[in-house]
Amino acid sequence: MFDQSGQWIHLETFDEFDNGLSALIDLWSSTSKTVTKTVKAAALAHFKEDLEAAILQWVDNRAKSKKYAAIAKELAEFEDALNEGSDLAVVADSDAPAASARASKKA
Repeated sequence: MFDQSGQWIHLETFDEFDNGLSALIDLWSSTSKTVTKTVKAAALAHFKEDLEAAILQWVDNRAKSKKYAAIAKELAEFEDALNEGSDLAVVADSDAPAASARASKKA
């Protein structure tokens, strides 16, 4: 996710997304004063951007598409949990590629 200098490391493989989602949840659960709402929101936005790119990249590969759709579903559930019991309007205002992945999965 973020390297030591604070630069975002783009996620590309399924394992990176799988591990990255766990790291994202851990980040949002952090009570450290160095982990601000801005850092949390940035990590969420970057994760969603990378996931959307991966979903688009693998749209024609059914097996990989299913894997990334599962990550998108987990991310959407995480965002729902954040929005339900949180004062974090930044999450509700962010773009929602996970939601679009959810909608396309229903189709």
